[in-house]
Amino acid sequence: MNKQDLIETMANRAKISKKSATVALEALTDSITKTLQNRGKVSISGFGAWYANTRAARMGVNPQNTTERINIPETTVAKFTPGKNLKEAVRK
Repeated sequence: MNKQDLIETMANRAKISKKSATVALEALTDSITKTLQNRGKVSISGFGAWYANTRAARMGVNPQNTTERINIPETTVAKFTPGKNLKEAVRK
């Protein structure tokens, strides 16, 4: 499912226009993004939680020259942990 499919599904299930569904989806994704940028956590009960996590610096291998070691700097990444209801739904 891509963004347009999701917008269409949201519009049909909520019985709203596609424009309203687009605004709602963009508001959700923007809110999650801004919260993660501020190192916050977004939790939707039963569905899951997004949070910002720091990945430590480490040594890696240059993919273009496998004999060369390179330093990979510390970085912040977005993580998602599924909630209980989502885990159970996927298992079925």
